[in-house]
Amino acid sequence: MKRGEREDAVRRIMERAVAPVPPELCADAVRRGDRLLRQRRLARRVLWLLVCAAAVAFAVWAAEAQPWVEPPSETTPPITGW
Repeated sequence: MKRGEREDAVRRIMERAVAPVPPELCADAVRRGDRLLRQRRLARRVLWLLVCAAAVAFAVWAAEAQPWVEPPSETTPPITGW
């Protein structure tokens, strides 16, 4: 098909459309979009709050437990050479 034929075919298809777009469709789409944006923003804030809480909890645990320090020995080394 040449370009002109394609354009004519598209025009015929568009003119054949039986049901026009409902007038409330735009308002519904805007409402749904706003709701999705609010939900995503809330989810992002909750996720950041959880990440920050986990970082604080880890820092508190690390400061208290001090995992980088070698634990004290509970047994004495064997005595040899007596």
